[in-house]
Amino acid sequence: MSYETALKISDVINEIHRKKYLLPAIQREFVWSTYQIERLFDSLMRDYPIGSFLFWKVEKDKTSEYEFYEFLREYHERDKKHNPKANITGDEEITAVLDGQQRLTSLYIGLKGSFAYKLPRKRWDNDQAYPRRKLFLNLVSQSKDPDFEYEFAFLTKQESEKIDEEYFWFPVGEILNYKEPGKVNSYLLQNNVFQNFNKEKADFANHALFKLHATIHNQGSISYYQEKSQLLDKVLNIFIRINSGGTVLSYSDLLLSIATAQWESKDAREEINNFVDEINNIGDGFNFNKDFVLKSCLVLSDFNDIAFKVDNFNKANMLKIENNWDRITNSIRIAVSLVASFGYNRETLTSNNAIIPIAYFLNKINAKDTYALSNKNLEKKIKIKKWLVLSLIKRAFSGQPDNVLRPIRKIIQESGKDRYPLETIISYFKGTNKTLIFSDEDIENLLYYKYGQGFTFSVLSLLYPSLDYKNLFHVDHIFPKSQFTKAKLRKKGISEDEIDTFQKYVNFLGNLQLLEATPNIEKLNKNFDLWLYETYPNENDRKDYMKKHLIPDVDLSFENFIEFFERREKMLKHEFQKILQ
Repeated sequence: MSYETALKISDVINEIHRKKYLLPAIQREFVWSTYQIERLFDSLMRDYPIGSFLFWKVEKDKTSEYEFYEFLREYHERDKKHNPKANITGDEEITAVLDGQQRLTSLYIGLKGSFAYKLPRKRWDNDQAYPRRKLFLNLVSQSKDPDFEYEFAFLTKQESEKIDEEYFWFPVGEILNYKEPGKVNSYLLQNNVFQNFNKEKADFANHALFKLHATIHNQGSISYYQEKSQLLDKVLNIFIRINSGGTVLSYSDLLLSIATAQWESKDAREEINNFVDEINNIGDGFNFNKDFVLKSCLVLSDFNDIAFKVDNFNKANMLKIENNWDRITNSIRIAVSLVASFGYNRETLTSNNAIIPIAYFLNKINAKDTYALSNKNLEKKIKIKKWLVLSLIKRAFSGQPDNVLRPIRKIIQESGKDRYPLETIISYFKGTNKTLIFSDEDIENLLYYKYGQGFTFSVLSLLYPSLDYKNLFHVDHIFPKSQFTKAKLRKKGISEDEIDTFQKYVNFLGNLQLLEATPNIEKLNKNFDLWLYETYPNENDRKDYMKKHLIPDVDLSFENFIEFFERREKMLKHEFQKILQ
């Protein structure tokens, strides 16, 4: 390994753009936030050291032997988080980045690209929730953040056009076009910075823009070491050594790097990333990650040790996973589809690990693609669903999930293909801190789940064992929440003594039900008694609805909400005792 002189940022960005600098397949993906990128640029402007880099010089006759990826340029939190695979011709040597990918990608995005992250309180599947943002520097004021001197910010085009006495935004990437310092002065003159701002702010703008120019074009900010060995094992060991000592690189990223280096015919990184994207788009959407897929591979491959450690990602194990990849992923895909058919999604599936035993069972019975939506195997599906609901409510996978996955896998192995061994699993964990049996206290605690909590859907679904979840269901307030503001309660004549109780009860389980999306939309903010009689004018239909949703036979007017709630809680408790005891 040799130490080289420092490089200018503009030269490195140019080489990245020309695809002379690439990322080896063992590298993880880009994970920095806009705040970290802005902090990096502020550090550079203040002449703070940003750490050394480690490059790997790959000779042109060796480039075709390895997989490489390009740097991300247009980052999109939902649609573009994965690096594109590089097209290597083998005509030129390349420089692979072993240490410094996050910093170099940040520089590249800040100077040549964009960053689109989701706006708060917007749905993840709304395209408008991810406006494209570029990096800007405020030329006329220091940062309001005491940790920063210069105010860098990722802004939309509209935000960047805001100009007043405190803000004049310069697009940072433009500095690449200013090869000579004179261009900086021309920009300031052409935009009337000296005329439109007082001397203090004009001086700051002059200093800031010339400093940015010097930082990008003149200073040698990229100090690096270069490894010249062409042996992948050595390079992999160096990579593990420099990354495993810190906390920035997650352990699963390291294991994925090793898996990528071990697979022979498939690209592990590309396969796993694509598969994560695929299963996250099933149904209403989920939130699986690489950790989940890697753990599933260990369990479904029947390795004795399923812990996340380097020893379990040896050559033999990785080749077994590669050879069985299609069957493993098919089992996981069917399991996710089945759980989606139970009505679960990213908000309500409170433990991703709960999918793994289901996938293992489906793998053992060699389930087909149509399993989830088929009308066959209903008894097995009912037991799978009940096990899933019980496991989620009891938080069986909190703490050390391996201590749950291993015995369940063994029980499934010994139970054959004819049934999902729900009773055996319940019996095995009886008396342990992972028990699926509910005490009276556990059942009492179920009544304290509230609207908006992930577990609430699971608790409610216990009450609807025969619900056809292929239709979309909402967790619905029986008495509409919108009617429970203090102003509306007073207007309805609710006494001051009762207002607090009304507002306390409204979000608890006693006022919640599962309702199909269409009736729920139609119900909206109507008083419950009015909606009930309009929707079910026939008395028998109305009684069926009330029985199905455990609606007590009391006065259902809004003013009688407290009696309704307390009577329904008693009914719910009795029903949970029947189901769970």
